[in-house]
Amino acid sequence: MTTTVIPLATYRNDSPYPFCPGCGHSTILDRLDEAMVMAQIDPTQVVIVSDIGCAGLSDQYFATNAFHGLHGRSVTYAGGIKLANPNLTVVVIMGDGGTGIGGTHLISAARRNIGITVLVLNNLNFGMTGGQHSTTTPEGALTSTTPEGNLETPLDICATVGVNGAAFTYRGTSFDDDLAKRIAEGIATPGFALLDIWELCTAYFVRTNRFSRRGIEQTMQELGFTPGVHHRRDVAEYADRYRAAHAGDAAKAPSGRRAIPTEFGSALRDPFTLVVAGSAGAKVRSAARLVGEAAIRSGLWVTQSDDYPVTVKSGHSVSTLVLSPEPVPLAGTAVPDALVVLSADGLAKARPMLAHMREGGAVLLVPGLGDVTTPARVEIVDLESGDVPIGKASRALATLAAAVKRLGLFPVEALRGAAGEGPFAERNLEAIDAGLRAFS
Repeated sequence: MTTTVIPLATYRNDSPYPFCPGCGHSTILDRLDEAMVMAQIDPTQVVIVSDIGCAGLSDQYFATNAFHGLHGRSVTYAGGIKLANPNLTVVVIMGDGGTGIGGTHLISAARRNIGITVLVLNNLNFGMTGGQHSTTTPEGALTSTTPEGNLETPLDICATVGVNGAAFTYRGTSFDDDLAKRIAEGIATPGFALLDIWELCTAYFVRTNRFSRRGIEQTMQELGFTPGVHHRRDVAEYADRYRAAHAGDAAKAPSGRRAIPTEFGSALRDPFTLVVAGSAGAKVRSAARLVGEAAIRSGLWVTQSDDYPVTVKSGHSVSTLVLSPEPVPLAGTAVPDALVVLSADGLAKARPMLAHMREGGAVLLVPGLGDVTTPARVEIVDLESGDVPIGKASRALATLAAAVKRLGLFPVEALRGAAGEGPFAERNLEAIDAGLRAFS
């Protein structure tokens, strides 16, 4: 049986554009549509990424996948999407405002040569928020923030990304007859492609500067910003290089990537939230991570979120684990089923949770923290009751070992398995034994 493939005549949907009369955005989006028709890409394999500004409205007018995010961050989102699925065709639509707000992202994407195509809808000012000057506003131009003339040198976008490794750059205007072909060329480029497309902002820039198509061409000439293709390089694309470097070679796999075996079981039937609250620098997050891995070894799904101050080594350190027999949302609930408090810093941070805990919940405290008021039951885990002193770096894991045993979350042997690997295995296993002795 022969299947007939009918070529797509458009990638647009039926929604009319919202742009001002004479704005170049409409024309550029029409040329993008023509470019995709030339390429005949499966629309389910296309992602259009946008951010804020008039250009940021563009993605919703195409019958493809879309991602809309924060101003200047569209290149970052697009790079992540491409790395996650290199088979996708990823097109960024951003304004010149985003080239300033997200300039570092542009440079980094060019350096890496990530295979995305960036269309900069460059109308030389912030057109959505009042006509303020942007990174590409020509020197001397009048804007709402430069009423006496812009004093800044405009950014040469093509030169900036080109010198940093872009595979393809092009400068043109929304009036160019070959714009669709140039966009198609950018999309077909395996690596990072950028098209700096100059256009008219009829709401602001045209009005304050008596600007026109001729004005665009004259300004380019005065600045020495030559139109046309500036860079065309055959450079290996980053996502392909990354996968080639790590394909089928465990020794080359990124650090920390390994399979966690499921060796044990758990009696948990519902999600269980465990919060560990201690002091920064006391291995709270490391100990919580081992408990999380032990839960995975017991057939549970786990999420972990951590909270600590910018000082890192002083103040609180709080880890939230959600353990569940089924896939769970991100950790972050403020009302735990069990709260393990390891220090006065941790108690100060966790104290607002205590009043909201349920009667069936549990609060496990190390000695010396004083009385706490909570509907949950309160128990003391005294690590100093044994004959062997427990060092500061081991107290969090020792207390959590006792907590896992008291709460019956999963077999303690699963925690031993998680802790028995790596350079700190001996110390970790000693801490677990100390915690279990305290429990007994």
